[in-house]
Amino acid sequence: MAQAALPVNDRFLEVLGRLSEKSIEDYYNPYQQFQWPDRLDEDRMWMSPELLTPYGTPLFDELGEDTLRRLAKWESINFYSLNVHGIRELLIEVVGRIHMPGFEVPSDFFHHFIGEENEHMWFFAEFCRRYGGKIYGSTAMRADSVWEPEVENFLVFARILFFEELVDHYNSRMAQDPALCDTIREVNRIHHQDESRHIAFGRELVSLLHLRMREAVGAERLAEVEAYLKRYVVYSVNSLYNPHVYRDAGIADPLALRTALITDERRRPHERKAIRKPLAFFLKTGIFSDDTLPVV
Repeated sequence: MAQAALPVNDRFLEVLGRLSEKSIEDYYNPYQQFQWPDRLDEDRMWMSPELLTPYGTPLFDELGEDTLRRLAKWESINFYSLNVHGIRELLIEVVGRIHMPGFEVPSDFFHHFIGEENEHMWFFAEFCRRYGGKIYGSTAMRADSVWEPEVENFLVFARILFFEELVDHYNSRMAQDPALCDTIREVNRIHHQDESRHIAFGRELVSLLHLRMREAVGAERLAEVEAYLKRYVVYSVNSLYNPHVYRDAGIADPLALRTALITDERRRPHERKAIRKPLAFFLKTGIFSDDTLPVV
């Protein structure tokens, strides 16, 4: 798992120092931060309408207001459930690298990162259990190759960065939506506040890991890495289309709805909007050679 030292530059050191200071300044106790009401109003939307998976298709209007409100509740629970699972997986990976050779420079920030992400996992899980009575399950996308250490390390942090940027698109929108209740807005606001630091760090680290990886492997391997990461992007987006959510919302044929939405080209602009920032970063750094994504 270890690799040679990162090709650290002054910019990376400056960013690390600034973000570590910000983590200390912005620290809060999540167990005291949130006021959890006994229940949330189910006559209100629990997710901004434009973030719902049927948005932009004829099905959005066909489902009707009552069904859309139920759908917003359960898509909200699914979104926070995905956060729980995603955070758990990234914590496992980061803890495994925190004091490994090759990660000496960012190890101090990793401690802030791990502490904050553990707290995020707690309050997302708390929301799901309190207001949904469950956490939806998740299946991890398996690697289809045995990667070199430099590749494995790059992919770990590239996946973490993409996951954080996708989630932050939803957080930043819901934190500012006055139609949502205070509890939902606060959960999203707090997470967005912390993730802005994690994303800034992640972009710097992924850029350096990409440089290290390019020195270690050939063009064919780099093409395989790009193909894998693009499949991960599509897999992550598709995880938002959950048939268990549609069933809980009272939709008669949840699998048919999922298939209809995933294959509806009118959903593509909304998906692209959600991943616009990480996709632009992958293109700018040369991680992606183009913005074409596979059909899964």
